[in-house]
Amino acid sequence: MEPQPQPLAVMDVDQSEMSIVQWDGTQNGGFSQAQSMMLNSKKLQDDLQNLGLKIKQHENNLKLLKNQKNKLDDSILDTQVTLSKYHSSAATGTENEERTSQSEEETIKQILQYGPSAASIWCQLRANHTSYASYPTLTKDVIGIVATLGRVDDDNLSRMLSQYLGVETMLAIVCKSYEGVKALETYDREGHINKESGIHGVGASFGTALNGSFSVICLEDVIIVLFYRPYCGEFVLDDPQRRLDLLKPKLSTGESPPGFLGFAVNMINVEYMNLFFLTSSGHGLRETLLYNIFSRLQVYKTREDMLLARPCISDGAISLDGGMIRHPGIFSLGSWKEMNIRFPRSSASSAPSKYSETEKQLMEMRWKKEKMEEDMKREQALLDAARHQFQRKKEEFVKFLAESSSYAAQQPHMHPMQQQQQQQQQQPMHPMQQNHFMNR
Repeated sequence: MEPQPQPLAVMDVDQSEMSIVQWDGTQNGGFSQAQSMMLNSKKLQDDLQNLGLKIKQHENNLKLLKNQKNKLDDSILDTQVTLSKYHSSAATGTENEERTSQSEEETIKQILQYGPSAASIWCQLRANHTSYASYPTLTKDVIGIVATLGRVDDDNLSRMLSQYLGVETMLAIVCKSYEGVKALETYDREGHINKESGIHGVGASFGTALNGSFSVICLEDVIIVLFYRPYCGEFVLDDPQRRLDLLKPKLSTGESPPGFLGFAVNMINVEYMNLFFLTSSGHGLRETLLYNIFSRLQVYKTREDMLLARPCISDGAISLDGGMIRHPGIFSLGSWKEMNIRFPRSSASSAPSKYSETEKQLMEMRWKKEKMEEDMKREQALLDAARHQFQRKKEEFVKFLAESSSYAAQQPHMHPMQQQQQQQQQQPMHPMQQNHFMNR
């Protein structure tokens, strides 16, 4: 006998489902309003989320444009410095250049004529190959004299850098490590200088008695001593001279000071034979020796430019027409006593290669900057509009939450499961997400 289907009256029915059916039948109008509120709540939250994403996108775009503009500003300034060097050199006149330009041979000649000094004895030793080979301990570690380890492109710059450093530093002997310092001078048991060894012994072999003191710069100790730390930042990209990528000075307007030509540490051209020299810790001459003696010394075209840029000067400044600020608040005034010991002039022509092409590149970069500033203004306007829309939508959402809370309070007979479902639909956000939107 086939089983007969059970009557509907005796089928098992979940009591909660039956209650919902009965409640729906009697409270259909209220439930429709609840559904409408749920949909409206979800729409408002979706709108807030989309506006938040749009604001974030515009903020990222604006940040990217600002970074690109900063890099473009630096490139424009570098190109202006290149052209300014040419104009500054050209202003002195060809005749004046021929009279005042100093070659490396002339620099060495001036060192030799300065008088009996450790620097002059070293120059004599370097010129005498036979004697040079006789002092391996000394010659292995000594790099040279400060005045002979670099060249400059402008005679006025050479003159002012020499004035800034002074004779003692210009004639300082540079050693790789402390082994060179020890080889330059030894002492007997009583602590007296041994005149027959080191640089004193070399001088005696040349008939030159070394009296007085002299300065020695030990690059190894420049790295060790806290006050004279080497430069540890980035380098200018694709620069064979490995110039330091220093942050350029900016006025309160965000623009570079007029007449700024560059940092002295980067305006010295290191000789090719010393360009690849590295200390045991991997530092070159520019980031040790030159950064030690110049730090972030700024160079300006005129004294007036330098004085106007005082708020931007952190480690001193010089101008090509004779101005000097040794440190912030410490000015060097009066007439300079001409120094014959100067950095030699670079052998290359004072005019930059492809000068007209450089000018064209500068014009193109300025045009790109103008277009970029227009893009930044447009992006800022879009960001402001998105923030305004977000604020209005947030106010609308706050008002909706207040009204929905009032409605929920007026529905005491709503089924518990229905109340739970409505509350979940009205407040699907995590509290941290809600705080993010309300605080934006």
